[in-house]
Amino acid sequence: MDRNRIGMDAEQQAEHWLLQQGLTLLQRNARCRLGEIDLIMQDHEQIVFVEVRSRSSRQYGGAAASVDWRKQQKLIRAARFMLSRNPHWSRYPCRFDVLAFEGDSESAPPIWYKDAFRP
Repeated sequence: MDRNRIGMDAEQQAEHWLLQQGLTLLQRNARCRLGEIDLIMQDHEQIVFVEVRSRSSRQYGGAAASVDWRKQQKLIRAARFMLSRNPHWSRYPCRFDVLAFEGDSESAPPIWYKDAFRP
């Protein structure tokens, strides 16, 4: 399976899993010139920008470690752009979550890093 298909599958699994956790989907694959946000969701009174990562092994630090400082800055810039385009979201506090899928098992739940980093 190619990397794009693996990424799309992981994003679909993440969306389904987060919906089961009680979050509400606002937007998926939000793209702008500054980057892409995999999922934008609402968790009660918070807007959640979700980065989904999938790695077949923990080699090189695994899925969550791939959200390095540069990736975080890109996500922050894209989130600010999305907030400017959706002003009604601005009245809610925001957070950045990472959902990491590790290993080959499709049945294993993701590791959910709530409030994984801050701007």
